Amino acid sequence: MIPPVMLVIGSHGLLGGALVAAVERRGGGRPFVQTVRWDDDRHVHRDLVAGLDRVVRAAEDGPWRVAWCAGVGITSTNPSDVEHEVDVLRSFLHATAERTASSPTGQGTVFFASSAGGVYAGSAGPPFTERTTPRPISPYGAAKLAAERAVHELCAPAGVSALIGRISNLYGPGQNLLKPQGLITQLCRARVTGQPTSVYVSLDTLRDYVFVGDCADMILDGLDRLDRHCLESPEPGRGAVVTKILASNRSVSIGSLLMETRRIFRHPPRILVAASPFASTQARDLRLRSVVWPELDRRVLTPLPVGIRATAADIEMSLMAGARA
Repeated sequence: MIPPVMLVIGSHGLLGGALVAAVERRGGGRPFVQTVRWDDDRHVHRDLVAGLDRVVRAAEDGPWRVAWCAGVGITSTNPSDVEHEVDVLRSFLHATAERTASSPTGQGTVFFASSAGGVYAGSAGPPFTERTTPRPISPYGAAKLAAERAVHELCAPAGVSALIGRISNLYGPGQNLLKPQGLITQLCRARVTGQPTSVYVSLDTLRDYVFVGDCADMILDGLDRLDRHCLESPEPGRGAVVTKILASNRSVSIGSLLMETRRIFRHPPRILVAASPFASTQARDLRLRSVVWPELDRRVLTPLPVGIRATAADIEMSLMAGARA
């Protein structure tokens, strides 16, 4: 079976880049990517729709996929900025619904990258599952939940199926070093540059770390599973929207992570334990356990030490390339 053509939005980011590589590795050809002028409101929607039209035309009335891996927001991002991202997504989903309605045989499927940490930060009773009531406590988390609602409201009635991936703490090669996000990335960067990393949460804080390549494979397997799900229980004229946690399903404390980096790098990580107003938006216990399509979680994952070494090597190469430029 020929895999559906795919458009990856946010292909220059950590997850988007890994997803492009995973599609190519599986023999699906190179996915479509689209240059988007995110900082120009006059062009952002036009650019996104241009990419959408390219993938729909390439599908020739066959199945196509769109993976939304874009987003500059983090926990400390200004509320107006993350709300704007939701507005951009809603506009794009409207266009996706219109393209599906105008195609007599084409089937569109959407993947949306959400945040488990964002939507469950204030939830009760870890480990959190897809049945846990989300309770975001930051503008970032609230925006992710609003984006999930937009996927439900705009995709399903239009016949577009969608997979919402609530992703745990993502790490690995390819993360934007200018973005103050990802403790593993920051620790690896500190090891290369000698500049300390600030830690503003308790060292017994629990997080679930998933290597970006593993997450990309989970997404593709999830989209394949979604296709089978739609064939098994078709609802004429309506798409299926499935929410799944994408995580390692194993928790690690910040203290244990620091000890692991010390063992790998053979010297203590340089950290500054500091106070921050954003600490109040961080849950202490973010254990996760997926109960939706658990067969997708039965896989060999990249061990944390291997992933940390790969991340550190990539950062060292990136910084050396920047120094030579």
